Amino acid sequence: MSDRVIVVGGGQAACQIADSLRREEFAGEVVVVTEEPHLPYQRPPLSKQYLAGDLDESRLFMRKADYYESHRIEMRTGCRAVRIDRQAQCLELDDGERISYTGLALATGARARPLIVPGADCDGVFYLRNIADVRAIRERMPGARRLVVIGGGFIGLEVAAVARKQGKQVSVLEFQDRLMPRAAAPFLSDWYLALHTRHGVDIRTGVTVSAIDRSGAELHIRCADGTSHMADLVVVGVGVIPNTELARDAGLACEDGIRVDQFARTTDPRIVAAGDCTNHPNTLLARRLRLESVHNAMEQAKTAAASLCGKELAYAQIPWFWSDQFDARLQMVGLSRDHDEYVLRGDPDSGRFSLFYFRGGELIAVDSVSVPKDHLQARKLLAAGVSPTAEQAADAGFDLKTLL
Repeated sequence: MSDRVIVVGGGQAACQIADSLRREEFAGEVVVVTEEPHLPYQRPPLSKQYLAGDLDESRLFMRKADYYESHRIEMRTGCRAVRIDRQAQCLELDDGERISYTGLALATGARARPLIVPGADCDGVFYLRNIADVRAIRERMPGARRLVVIGGGFIGLEVAAVARKQGKQVSVLEFQDRLMPRAAAPFLSDWYLALHTRHGVDIRTGVTVSAIDRSGAELHIRCADGTSHMADLVVVGVGVIPNTELARDAGLACEDGIRVDQFARTTDPRIVAAGDCTNHPNTLLARRLRLESVHNAMEQAKTAAASLCGKELAYAQIPWFWSDQFDARLQMVGLSRDHDEYVLRGDPDSGRFSLFYFRGGELIAVDSVSVPKDHLQARKLLAAGVSPTAEQAADAGFDLKTLL
């Protein structure tokens, strides 16, 4: 069999694996199989600029069609991979075609977690995960006066901000007792609650949605505490589920994602995986974890491509994320969930500040709101394993660059 790598997926990890294979001078065939009808595209702008109508759809795509042609990358759009035959080294598609491979890369991403309540499938209830989702929401937006967002994480709050800027009446219903509970520390949750409230968003935390009913043109969102909210449009953002079924059914180890090692290799040495679908070890964080971030998708994809080319490029990086809500850009680096101390740098009332998180006196994460300089310095400090003292971090006059 001649060398052929098949990449399954249509997001940033899939595109990066294909690109990196050519950069690694892989001379065999590269085939990308994606269920979506589009070429690989960026997802972060979907809930921000693209939803707002500030970004043309053509700018979402990672590469233009001629790039794939010139780099001998065969794009199979609108094709769903249904089975991996590991013994025969074949990938089966939904039309029955079987494609042989010498190497297989899974960049299957994640899908929106469904809201499991009566009426969740009512007309007017949407999720936001792909281009088609946003197109459908944008089509309904002009005629909608009231929007209810179920879920107070990044996606939900970004949608709320876009809709409020368009003059919609917006309510956010969050099951947990604070906003962005998985990603943000309580201080930051409280600051974003105040930000959205100032802009006229009605935030309700500690609320369980129990049912959705449609009455004519109106949707009634009923909650377990007896309250109800009326809407013309509902957007659900209650997390994602990693797409592991293809890997699991092939007998690959899965546990909150497809389990891979530091070289992005699955339990089958011919198969690698990268991006939101993977559960990987991070030596810098001293734990296994699954990340939903562009940075992770892109960098792990480079590692996966290297492994397919017989090279070992260990993936060990400090994760970073961002979110745009109203005029505030949140940039996060590291994971703050295990901190035992934090200090504030800057003035929250000014809308420009950073939170430095420590564990045992060592810096583990920094969240910056509209202070890109702090974010960039924090990324360098954490990557180098250099920690300022809490006093230095809290002093806005102290130049963090002097520590590098």
